[in-house]
Amino acid sequence: MIVDRFGALPVRGGVRFRVWAPSASRLTLVLHDGRAAGHHEMPRDAQGVSDAIIEGAGAGDRYGYRVDSGDVRPDPASRFQPDGVHGLSQVIDPRAFTWTDDRWRNRPPGDRILYELHVGTFTPEGTFAAATRKLEALRDTGVTVLEIMPVADFAGSRNWGYDGVCLFAPSRAYGHPDDLRRLVDRAHHLGLAVVFDVVYNHLGPEGAYLTQFNKDYFTSQHPTPWGQCVNLDGPCSRMVRRFIVENAVHWIDEYHADGLRLDATHALVEADNGAILREIVTHARAATPRRVFIDAEDHRNLASMLDDPGHGGWGLDGVWADDFHHVMRRLLNGDRHSYYADFAGTTSELATTIQRGWLFTGQRSPLRQATRGTDPSAIPMDRFIVCLQNHDQIGNRPRGDRLNDVVSPESWRAASVVLLTVPMTPLIFMGQEWAASTPFQFFTDFEPGLGVHVTEGRRREFAEFPEFGDPAGGATIPDPQAASTFEASRLRWDERRVAPHSFVLSLYRTLMMLRLDHPALGASAELQGDALALDDDTIAMRREQGDDVFWIVARFRTAGTASLEHATSLRDRMDSSWRVLLTTEDPLFAPDPRPPMVDTVVPTIRFERAGAVILKRI
Repeated sequence: MIVDRFGALPVRGGVRFRVWAPSASRLTLVLHDGRAAGHHEMPRDAQGVSDAIIEGAGAGDRYGYRVDSGDVRPDPASRFQPDGVHGLSQVIDPRAFTWTDDRWRNRPPGDRILYELHVGTFTPEGTFAAATRKLEALRDTGVTVLEIMPVADFAGSRNWGYDGVCLFAPSRAYGHPDDLRRLVDRAHHLGLAVVFDVVYNHLGPEGAYLTQFNKDYFTSQHPTPWGQCVNLDGPCSRMVRRFIVENAVHWIDEYHADGLRLDATHALVEADNGAILREIVTHARAATPRRVFIDAEDHRNLASMLDDPGHGGWGLDGVWADDFHHVMRRLLNGDRHSYYADFAGTTSELATTIQRGWLFTGQRSPLRQATRGTDPSAIPMDRFIVCLQNHDQIGNRPRGDRLNDVVSPESWRAASVVLLTVPMTPLIFMGQEWAASTPFQFFTDFEPGLGVHVTEGRRREFAEFPEFGDPAGGATIPDPQAASTFEASRLRWDERRVAPHSFVLSLYRTLMMLRLDHPALGASAELQGDALALDDDTIAMRREQGDDVFWIVARFRTAGTASLEHATSLRDRMDSSWRVLLTTEDPLFAPDPRPPMVDTVVPTIRFERAGAVILKRI
């Protein structure tokens, strides 16, 4: 357990200020207000850590540090930046908040249905308080886990969150730190777990003053897509690691987070591969008696990430398994650029992905010109987190359009059924549950000089696309710096009540409740999924637990007939009988229903168009 933490934390009679500044020859604490206002020289130990109790200082005081004779800068471990990342830090007492969630113990793995949300665009107000008011609606839809995109403070008033520079401070754009605590406390009362998305592989390009305190925070030894790599194995790396681990513990301890989603862990490069992740897992779990889930975003398909440390693994609870998304996107919409080029988008690929958890298990990737992936056969299926879309897969498209914008409603319904009945852990992106009409575009609010380069870079990124290759086409890509780009991405909650969105919401609510009511349809601890391709347009999945047996048949394109005669004869009693539990053409889900013909004896399904059917053995 970490005892001596970085930052400014109130103690009896004052505040303990602890900061790591090995690059400073002289470090001065500047207290702007309060009873201890003034300049305080900070003693430093051999590692460059300054640690002092300033009597008379208290919660609410604003302060900063002067490194040598430079400008006053925020505390690298500031708990709040009321005037933004360039302003003074504020002392926050995390113990002053009254928690009421002492009986909360987190959701079990099989119940996890992740809901990714961006605080700034989730509601019209874009605040923690406004998000809190929507939690009951999410609970009633069947969501069980909120995954909140990064809240660490960033430059400007709007950002995805992946440009955070004050890693311990919830963004003042969303409210006070206690507003975030109220959100978590309320979520727990409603039975919702809360996972925080955290970024340790880079800092944002504006306001990253941490490097003025420590010039060795980054290293050029390991380049990454964002520039230099965080220094995890060079000079001063022990304290860099300590800073990262402390941040992870801070969210678990001070905000009662039920887990963390670690961004782009493939860019946390070190000689002992995965060591920093093992440290995060160990300390995060030691920080609370509750169970916490530590998940990672990582494209490498490494089974070792999910394996037990006793077997040489890294001990993570889950990983974003993007192969499912990429196969689905290629299958449904024909995407073939960039990483989609590695996928054929066939139902056979999809069935194999559902069986294994991911598709690439060591095959050569044509895109990367190297092998990719490892054998996941010893990994429980609930460790694989899959989606039809997420912030990246929407926002990194030129116009930020959603999958439901570009495929037919019937194909969207079929894909949604598959997502919410797979043996893996499903993730949905905010608004997906009603097929929101709003895009999720890439937006920033950097200072103008930097902002110009961001806008130009965004347009260069898509220059290879035929429709955006010339200046006129490039100009149609939304400007990340424009406030209108951000505003266009805000959810419109009133859509939930009107067609066709209300029909989609009914489908998602029904599917999520079925998943929660029937453990056989939840995330599975089994080591393999049960799926097969019936033809070029259709897959079938079998889910079973105890006496509950289900077949899910999904057809993604066109009309056609699908038979389970061969599949059921191999797997189920010959005298089995079946009933239709759900079809995507039920009047609750389709404004223009075209019901499939279902022979429950064989069983055989004749689809009038794309769709899905769930059968239950009786």
